[in-house]
Amino acid sequence: MQPQFKAIADHALLVTFADEISEAAHAAVIALDHAIATNPPEGMIETVPALVNLLVSFDPILTDHIAVETHIRACLTALNIQKVSGVQRVVQVCYEPPFAPDLEAVSNATGLPREAVINAHLAGDFHVLMYGFAPGYAYLSGVTPEIQVPRKLAPVRDVPAGSVIIAGPQCLVTTLMMPTGWSIIGRSPTPILTNDPDHPFLFDVGDRVAFERIDASTFARLTGEDAHA
Repeated sequence: MQPQFKAIADHALLVTFADEISEAAHAAVIALDHAIATNPPEGMIETVPALVNLLVSFDPILTDHIAVETHIRACLTALNIQKVSGVQRVVQVCYEPPFAPDLEAVSNATGLPREAVINAHLAGDFHVLMYGFAPGYAYLSGVTPEIQVPRKLAPVRDVPAGSVIIAGPQCLVTTLMMPTGWSIIGRSPTPILTNDPDHPFLFDVGDRVAFERIDASTFARLTGEDAHA
């Protein structure tokens, strides 16, 4: 898999492995990210892995695009690309009203009973693909085909933090009150933002995520939020 290199402003280089999302392209992104972390080029500030590409930012006073690209190409010659298998993380989720306002709509769209939708979500093989859009917004692959639904035609405002949302093959746990056009199928009390500056989010890109079902009383006990208030 031969990547493409693109200079971004004067301080970053974008390494792209594919034009479409695939497991192979993302595995290459994670492998290169790990390789660069082990052997960083001079002047590097950080790397930002995404779905099919990796952004490498650097100090332009200390280095330049050509030097960074040369270093990355050397890393690529010894790159060991394999399926990503990061740390297993557990995220609790309550699928009961009023925390799952779109569960009925997903049920209707897929032709599955509500419990079947919930079980299909719990059975998903979720992996963290990237962060984007807002702090702590980890895009997860792994929504099973039988419950994949498209984005809504119009977004909904003021969606609470902790909402478990799906669109197509992806899932996300929101961290802020923000609008979304994804389907809201539950709410999680699991903190994604850690308040640790060295590790600000619960997940790392490449981690695996398992959802664990809890009831409304457990959610209330953990969060202090009464479902019937």
